[in-house]
Formats: sequence, C-alpha cells, structure tokens
Amino acid sequence: MLSTSPTSPETRPSSETLARLISEAAKNKKAEALVALDLRGISTFTEFYVICSGNSEPQLKAIVEEIQEVLRKDHGVRAVRVDGLPFSQWIVADFGDVIVHIFHESKRSHYALEHLWGDAPRLNLPE
Repeated sequence: MLSTSPTSPETRPSSETLARLISEAAKNKKAEALVALDLRGISTFTEFYVICSGNSEPQLKAIVEEIQEVLRKDHGVRAVRVDGLPFSQWIVADFGDVIVHIFHESKRSHYALEHLWGDAPRLNLPE
C-alpha cells in the first residue's frame, strides 16, 4: 500500500518524536518488549527502528492498525509502505525516517534485529 503524507516537512513530527508516537500507539494495543533504536549516523536509509512483539496474529494486526490510525488521524502521517501479514508473524511499516517491525514473540528472537544493530543507542521510552 503506497501513500504519501499530506503533512508538509515543516509540520511533520521529527523522527524521534515519530518513534515515540509509534511506541505509544503500539502500547495502546499491548505490544510487548518495545525498543526504539537510534540509527542516526549509523544507517543511510532510516533514522529509527521501532521493534515490538505481540502474542497472536490478531494482536499483530491490531498493533499495526493502531499505529497507522494514530499517525494518520492525529498527525497527518501515512506509512510509505506496509509489508507482511499477521500469519507471516512479522509486519514492517515504513514511515520513511522510522521503520516499525512488529514480530510475533516466537519470531523476534530468530531475526534478532536488536543484536544486528547492537551498536545503535536505544531511545529511552517510558514504561
């Protein structure tokens, strides 16, 4: 699903703010083990990864839908692309400067993105 944001660059939240908004929206649907990796200065394709887990396929779907809804309605921000389906147990939502990885808890350790990007500082997120 390709779409563009109606938000101008002047009013779009900063990448760090966007990562925090995404984390809050994911928490609304009980996402677990939320981590935001600060990739500024490390990656050339994005500034933050937000990684979280869910316990079931319906929960994965609810998390990604909540993130999209909150960002669209409250901030005028739309995902550039969303890939993966709940039954794949890994959904990726690309917001440009923030990429969200939503894993089923059983798949997350297999891909170990936190370890792959182990040199990236973590954004301090509220509990």
